[in-house]
Amino acid sequence: MKWNWIVAFVIFACSCENKDSYSKAEDAEDAGTQFIRASLDGNYAKAKFYLYKDSADFNLRLLDKWKASYDALPKEEKSAFKSASIRPIVIKPDPDSSNYSYTFFNSYKKDTTTIRVLKANDEWLVDLRDLH
Repeated sequence: MKWNWIVAFVIFACSCENKDSYSKAEDAEDAGTQFIRASLDGNYAKAKFYLYKDSADFNLRLLDKWKASYDALPKEEKSAFKSASIRPIVIKPDPDSSNYSYTFFNSYKKDTTTIRVLKANDEWLVDLRDLH
């Protein structure tokens, strides 16, 4: 009986994503890199930690769609995303704002993507509303 409780506790502890285990991003590049890496690895709890929570929940809805698409991928493709490297191309401040554009290259898909990183409530977060 005692072992059942220990096993149950270990399974529960391992299955919980603890937001406290993620550290705040130090700057725009760190936020973008952490978010992208988590997305490629399929760690959407971590990606959500680095995501800007907008009032219309657009970012959360988009991330949920990404997760659903990722979850439907074959094991081999998920592995390829996890093995992909991220190569920052340009990280620059947007004119007349405190936002940054972060353009990166994904070595698996061999394409570039630009995301926006902003500072909100003293945290660097990714904003997907202007994704291109």
